[in-house]
Amino acid sequence: MNNKDFFKAMMTGLFIGIIDTVICLAYNIGYRDKTGYIPSEIINVSSLIFAINILLTALGIIYYFFIRYIRNGDTIYFIVFLALTAWLTFKTVSAVRFGDPRLDSGWHGLMGGVLLIVGLSASCIPFFYRSRKFQDAVI
Repeated sequence: MNNKDFFKAMMTGLFIGIIDTVICLAYNIGYRDKTGYIPSEIINVSSLIFAINILLTALGIIYYFFIRYIRNGDTIYFIVFLALTAWLTFKTVSAVRFGDPRLDSGWHGLMGGVLLIVGLSASCIPFFYRSRKFQDAVI
């Protein structure tokens, strides 16, 4: 492991973050248009753009430490972040954010969808990191 591996892991996370940002923005727009859900204090264009890119870049760095210091780091990273995604999604859809059931339902769908998109993509960092085609074409 060297600096090249660190760069590769970080850039893999960043690229996935950029793609996820576009997917989440499209999901946000489509979900709000379909359901009429309006509140945007937490999930809005700015938070999606900044948070997703920073988060997935950081997860690329965390992935590097998994493969550097943990035996079978790829597999463990994948399992940990898949389980974390499932747990966070469950907690989100079972939380009560608003007193109004309609607003609560809208929150569950929007936040749950964004968490699933980001979490599943974060879990896939090892696959993109190890993909020769991805590394040749993107990194």
